[in-house]
Amino acid sequence: MPDWLAVIILGIIEGVTEFLPISSTGHLLIPQTLGWLPAKSDLFNVVIQSGAVLAVLAVFSKRVTHLLTTLNQPTTRDYLLKLTLAFGLTAAGGLVLKKLNVELPDEVAPVAWATLIGGLLILWLERVYRGRAGAAEITWAVAIAVACAQLLAAVFPGTSRSGASILMAMAFGIARPSATEFSFLLGIPTLMAAGGLKIISELREHGPGAEDWGMVALGTLVSALSAFIVVKWLIRFVQSHTFNGFAIYRIVLGAALLLYVSSLGH
Repeated sequence: MPDWLAVIILGIIEGVTEFLPISSTGHLLIPQTLGWLPAKSDLFNVVIQSGAVLAVLAVFSKRVTHLLTTLNQPTTRDYLLKLTLAFGLTAAGGLVLKKLNVELPDEVAPVAWATLIGGLLILWLERVYRGRAGAAEITWAVAIAVACAQLLAAVFPGTSRSGASILMAMAFGIARPSATEFSFLLGIPTLMAAGGLKIISELREHGPGAEDWGMVALGTLVSALSAFIVVKWLIRFVQSHTFNGFAIYRIVLGAALLLYVSSLGH
């Protein structure tokens, strides 16, 4: 398979899965780890996530503009401070994980287990949440909890950053649309910082010649375009639907991957 075609496929996978509660990192690692697509560097897998941020900025342009132009309003400052707290905790935790040399797993089994368990947790939470309207206002406790959820997703590929943060907010009584918006907006600095840090680290360790930056740019662009479509759809979807369908998908995928890995061992 031509490298450019593999990059386009991976970009589509990233863009489609980044903001769905099914784990983009897991979906990127699975075809590469199993040899279905050529394996890419950690830098590639992290940086193309930044493309999805462009989609969020486009879809939430009015909301972002409103936040930036109403800084004199207490409610705006309060919301931005909560976003800042969640991002700051995520960034600090991420630096600690880097110092501890925590790396993404090279095997499919951990991703499969995280995918399966995450699906079961979504079903359980949706059952508990059923019939509750939820609050619209993000609290300080929710901001802290969402940051912890993002770090959990960083340690266990297959967990889903957006899924974990949305469901964590819902578990604290936040309405699904408000939880989704907070998660998506928090993803802007989180994913941009992760991509920027990875690029700086790569340049320091190996110099600019160690990576095919043209392919990284292509994957990022494709990720942005596909994520734009998904984010616009998901914003409408969460207004009147649960995440049960995604939970069932995760359970089926996780179980299928575990069976596949088990068959390879015999």
